[in-house]
Amino acid sequence: MAIRIQRVPSESLAGGVAARLVAIVLALVVAAIVFAFTGADLGKLGAHVLKSTFGSRFGLMDLGLIMTPLTLTGLAVMIALKVGAWNIGAEGQFCAGAFAATAVALFVPGPNVVVLPLMFVAGALGGMIWILIPTLARAYADVSELITTLLLNFVGVLLIYYVATGPWLDPSGVSFASTARLPHDVPSFWGDVHWGLPLAILLTVAVAAVLNFTRWGYEVRIAGSNPNAARYAAIPFRRHLIVVMLMSGAIAGLAGMLEAAGTAHRLQGGISNNFGYIGIMVAVLARGSAIGVIAGAALMAIILKSGISLQTQGVNISTVLAITGLILFFTALADELSHYRIVRTKEA
Repeated sequence: MAIRIQRVPSESLAGGVAARLVAIVLALVVAAIVFAFTGADLGKLGAHVLKSTFGSRFGLMDLGLIMTPLTLTGLAVMIALKVGAWNIGAEGQFCAGAFAATAVALFVPGPNVVVLPLMFVAGALGGMIWILIPTLARAYADVSELITTLLLNFVGVLLIYYVATGPWLDPSGVSFASTARLPHDVPSFWGDVHWGLPLAILLTVAVAAVLNFTRWGYEVRIAGSNPNAARYAAIPFRRHLIVVMLMSGAIAGLAGMLEAAGTAHRLQGGISNNFGYIGIMVAVLARGSAIGVIAGAALMAIILKSGISLQTQGVNISTVLAITGLILFFTALADELSHYRIVRTKEA
């Protein structure tokens, strides 16, 4: 008998969870060794991180607020991957959605029950418009969406900085790099945690149901896995590509709207906090699963919150980023290795 390593197309749920847990533990062990050489009190740091993240109401609320945009940007990237496209522009679409929703909040008069739905629509439309040109360029000219969506990120971020420090600057002078507080807020249901969190989770579950249990979702998955086979089966690949990419932009734009109207309550420079880029990591960790996006967003939210807690204890930002990178590296490695099995074969 001989043994060989064989790659399998899918992993078991238990195996995938176990692999990721082992990866996180290994990353933390490596980080602990590094901290030990610097003379840091590991017990004190660990206890503070656990208490500030999970042991207080404030910490749990922070997790909810961070998880909301990460779930939506991760979902935006994941759904584009289903059709074989890489939406690297969730950051720009996030900013476009926040910009459009803020414009409605500041310049459209009316009660909250009327204006807030308009802000939702404006946020989604902002993200769709931002991804429209890359989508059409990919669909009709085969221009790589990797480049076009990425470059538009910088335009979106700079647009936010321009309006927040210029035309829309808070006239009261209280804020120096943001608009006035928006007159319409997304309602909260637990402390500072607003209804955007359950909305993001419900939207993710709905997308999962559509992709896995409808004919349209089946065609999208076929088109993404093998465009030539899709064309041979008379599946309209170009139409599915356009629809899915626009959906992706709309979801990222909605994340920007919720951040502006639910968390920050104003439009300000740096409002995206790199949520669009981190959403790419969430989508990769989800391995094409819409439900996996929720788990990936929760993991990234814990990592980001823990990093903030470490900074309050005097750990510099470079060290925090290094630990975050270690966790992501080991998690991605474990995610890939979990698809391999050691099998026994008969010798030739």
